[in-house]
Amino acid sequence: MNILVFGDSIAWGAYDPEQGGWVTRLRNYFEEQENDIDVYNLGIPGETTTDLLERIEVEAKPREPNLIIFAIGINDAQFIKSTNDLRISINEFQQNLAKLLSIAKKFTDKIVFVGLTTVDESKTIPCQWKHDRSYFNKNIRRFDEAIGKFCENNRLKFVLMNDVLRNDDLVDGLHPNTQGHTKIFNRIKPVTESFQ
Repeated sequence: MNILVFGDSIAWGAYDPEQGGWVTRLRNYFEEQENDIDVYNLGIPGETTTDLLERIEVEAKPREPNLIIFAIGINDAQFIKSTNDLRISINEFQQNLAKLLSIAKKFTDKIVFVGLTTVDESKTIPCQWKHDRSYFNKNIRRFDEAIGKFCENNRLKFVLMNDVLRNDDLVDGLHPNTQGHTKIFNRIKPVTESFQ
């Protein structure tokens, strides 16, 4: 069984020096079980749904996925001060979700969307690493609700994440630390197991 995880820096595993993030933890878990399951981490830091659309098909095809997990959307909800707008509009985001699903269905009917985590706004308004950018929980909530509604309408599994992390689970207000990645892994593990 091949599991493909598409996402951003949180999926990629930023700031978990112990095990390289929740996706790597998932891969390690299945390897320890000696199951015939390969987990591919296809997360790219900073990625949005628009970015992902440009590469999903070429990444998925050679890996022949049985299960595709999408863990993306928090960068879409990023607020850019210089343009006074969201990085990706909510309408474009909803269209992108439909396009991603359409492409994913070429490979498998087993598709999961992971919800968005909350941020510590005291550190993300503005971002410490890019002062033109901010992450507001109210925007993240709108995008998270859009993912949830999209999954409901398309009878897809949606893994709620907005209640998983606390501020002390975050390194810089946005990215989970080792403890945070462990919590995300523990929420996602049983969902992925249910597809075996």
